Amino acid sequence: MFKTLILVGSGGFIGSVARYYISKIVQESSYTSFPIGTLSINIIGSLLIGFLLGLALKYPSFSVEWRMVLMVGFCGGFTTFSTFTSENFKLMQDGQFFYVLMYTGLSILLGFSAVYLGYIVSKII
Repeated sequence: MFKTLILVGSGGFIGSVARYYISKIVQESSYTSFPIGTLSINIIGSLLIGFLLGLALKYPSFSVEWRMVLMVGFCGGFTTFSTFTSENFKLMQDGQFFYVLMYTGLSILLGFSAVYLGYIVSKII
């Protein structure tokens, strides 16, 4: 159990740091209040978890330890539902209801599409 906690925690640390820097770079390069940084992170994370899920199903040798590090730890630390909801709340407070609808819709549509695309790509290789 302790080994699993270390694996998940290590992956989560790396994923969280990557999320912070990538989201910051993407958001700072845009000229809008639309939370493109978090949206990008969540779509990339969805693509990655779909890909990893496909690999785990395709290759039984994809160990439980690696699944813990990459899927639970890294992807869990990399993607962020709490930031998504807090950004939507801020947009609502600012009266930007169109952005709330667009952000929520794109997150769901692109997130599911990215998981599926990642899964399909894993089947090709």
